Amino acid sequence: MTEPTITRLINRKTLLEMIPLSDRAIYDMEKRGDFPARIALTTRNVAWELSAVEAWIQERKSTSIEVLRPGSQAARPGRTT
Repeated sequence: MTEPTITRLINRKTLLEMIPLSDRAIYDMEKRGDFPARIALTTRNVAWELSAVEAWIQERKSTSIEVLRPGSQAARPGRTT
């Protein structure tokens, strides 16, 4: 018989200790699909899967793609100055 896998969840405080971004930045990234989605535990409490957040961190560390800032020229193809 296979051992059940344990999903570890982290709260907002722990997430913000791991990811030095604002609540709003994380929320916006979630909405775009660029960050692991939160899990609603209660009407006032959310959490994230630790393994998904750690995978996101590893992906960011290993990517060589420059992160574009909103409004940057590279973010608007076809536009010249």
